Amino acid sequence: MLQKVLALLYVVMWSSSLIVSSFTSPSIKWTALRLINQRAFSTSSRKFGSADDTTFTTTLDSGSHQAEIEIKKSRFIGYAKHVETWKDAQSYLEYVHGEHPKARHVCFGFVAGSNPVQERCSDDGEPTGTAGLPILTAIKGEGLSDTVCVVVRYFGGIKLGAGGLIRAYGNGAREVLRAAPQKILIPKSIIRVCVPSSFTGSIYECVNKVGGVTSEEEYTADGNLLVSITCETKFEEGLLQKLSDSTRGEVELIVNE
Repeated sequence: MLQKVLALLYVVMWSSSLIVSSFTSPSIKWTALRLINQRAFSTSSRKFGSADDTTFTTTLDSGSHQAEIEIKKSRFIGYAKHVETWKDAQSYLEYVHGEHPKARHVCFGFVAGSNPVQERCSDDGEPTGTAGLPILTAIKGEGLSDTVCVVVRYFGGIKLGAGGLIRAYGNGAREVLRAAPQKILIPKSIIRVCVPSSFTGSIYECVNKVGGVTSEEEYTADGNLLVSITCETKFEEGLLQKLSDSTRGEVELIVNE
């Protein structure tokens, strides 16, 4: 009980950008880390719920999906795909760029994860807020996550104006998103940890046991491994404990890096 009270005190002092690394007691440190992670999850803007909830969202079925609309002679070609990480989304963007090397505007929106939610978008040369944001809004409006949507524009010679572009990119995105088959998305959480390189094997072993995936691996100047871990939310708490046990409390959970 005292341990949890002390951990709560650390959580109260938690700032919006914190690497928890200086707690003197490993047990108190890890209890605080778990409380902080639960707090970040409970304030998520997406309706994924906790590990005990039955609230789910949807994503696109596997494969690449495509649809096209034409507005005042401009072609808007929409692409969409289920992805789990920003790295996967970037790979898909490269694919679309390869399909349209002469296109002047390849704009996109990306939403993934639940703890935390990741969102990105790009206007790719269009006036600010007229392309990427409408695509992102379309993804969220359809109740989708773990999704990247790309809209390629070929100019038809008639200017659409800011309002026209917003409607065109939004409609282009919705056209492909609504045409694509959907499936229930199992809630997932993303955590980022730092661990001495000597425990690298233990980290990957723990992740594999819960069917998780790792991404954004990098090494710090002092040789520690930084890695992001994605796993089903229902396994998150158990994984955090396994990481602590397997590294003898040496793992550090990075919050809002």
